[in-house]
Amino acid sequence: MRRLFALSALTASILIGLTALPLQAVEPPKTKPLPAIPLSVDEVLAWIDRTHPLLKGAGTEKLVARGKILKALGAFEPTLVNDMEMERFISQIRPDKGIQTVGFNDTFIDMRHPSGIKGIAGVRQSIGDAVIPDLGFGNNNQLLLGGSIPLLRGLLVNPENAELQRSGLADPRADIQISETRQNLFLAAATQYWDWVAAWKLADVQKRALKVAEDRMGQIEGRAKAGAAAPLDVVEAQQEVQRRREILIGAQRAVEQEQYKLSLFLWDSHGPVVPNADRVPDLPKPQPLPTPEIVQADKVNARVQRPEVREVQIDAQMNNIDLELAKNNLLPSLDAEAAPARAPEKFVLGLGYRFGVEFKMPFLQRRSRGEVLEAQGKADRFVLVQKYREQQVVVEVDNALSGIERAKQRITASFQALQLARTLEEGERFRLSLGATSVLFVNLRERNAVDAENQWLRAQADYQKAIAQYQWAIGSWAKSPATAIPVNYKVTP
Repeated sequence: MRRLFALSALTASILIGLTALPLQAVEPPKTKPLPAIPLSVDEVLAWIDRTHPLLKGAGTEKLVARGKILKALGAFEPTLVNDMEMERFISQIRPDKGIQTVGFNDTFIDMRHPSGIKGIAGVRQSIGDAVIPDLGFGNNNQLLLGGSIPLLRGLLVNPENAELQRSGLADPRADIQISETRQNLFLAAATQYWDWVAAWKLADVQKRALKVAEDRMGQIEGRAKAGAAAPLDVVEAQQEVQRRREILIGAQRAVEQEQYKLSLFLWDSHGPVVPNADRVPDLPKPQPLPTPEIVQADKVNARVQRPEVREVQIDAQMNNIDLELAKNNLLPSLDAEAAPARAPEKFVLGLGYRFGVEFKMPFLQRRSRGEVLEAQGKADRFVLVQKYREQQVVVEVDNALSGIERAKQRITASFQALQLARTLEEGERFRLSLGATSVLFVNLRERNAVDAENQWLRAQADYQKAIAQYQWAIGSWAKSPATAIPVNYKVTP
């Protein structure tokens, strides 16, 4: 009975002590942190769209294009003019008045239309005695109206209007430059990305090969101490360790070089960002080749979407503007004009408006004919250049498709060679355990296996780079950037 009472008292005291513990002493259960998200090529491309300075620099071409349009529109901007003129003279008609000081003060708007028509509208206020024959009002005031119309040369086609049309093409040209910059950046980034992935995989192969050589060296040293192996086998094992260590150092340098190159495509507000080693993904498996129907459709779209083809079209349109202007300059000049008198003495004496028609026609027209010949030659050249660019696009698509197909065949062949090399490697190790071969032959088999795995990894990287080359060739990266690029997340066990 006493024992039962003592056990109950001990249990109660333990429970009271546990409840008296502070809450801070109770630690929450620890959770295993998630591994880093593998860096995908889509994320790299999305990063370029967001922050790359070269793509942002190409985007400033839109601002330059708007500036060119405003500059061209400045030639047709209305201008407010205030002009005051005064003269002293003796009238031959009324010499009795002696020396007169007369003039006028004009305030008018000077306007110009892209069609070539010019006009003014405003008010003239006379200074001194004046006779106003036309459009007078008030106390010696006159309504100013005037204009000039080119009837042949310069009507609808003139240098200022041509410059306005050329500036209108600056915006689509800026879009082309942005597309071309984006295409080239994406191709370079995708190529560098797979070089970075391949460099990490190749370094991992060398690291595993060094670990195997170090383990074998420890085993051979132990056997040599026991008298079961020759000292030369120890030297051979040590030499192989040093050789593989040197190769691994070179592979690590290649990794560092490739990751620094890749950082030039990964920018934040402070500068390039070097990707971490834990974000290296696995090389994906090859996908089926596109069908001939898809390839044909991609070729048709590429001949329209590729910036190189669109740039030739813009150049041809600008040259057509120059050709139209040069042909217009072959016409004779015939201008009609109506304007108020500008000389103060004529205005005071009663001359209100003047009207006239001016005709000019050069005899030889050498300059105009030379401009037409030059523009026509450029037009013929642009036709040939566009044909070449379209065929070049088709050839580049075929070339990229060939690269995909051959890289896929290389993957299959190199993987079979790797399997055979690993079989020979395992067989040579088994023979070494039986004493039927030497360490040298085992090292040679392992080197062949490492080389075979390296070839297999390079073939996989070349396949992915060929895929990127195909995307560049069909112009899929020349389109407007996507608003969001999904990042695949896969938790490895």
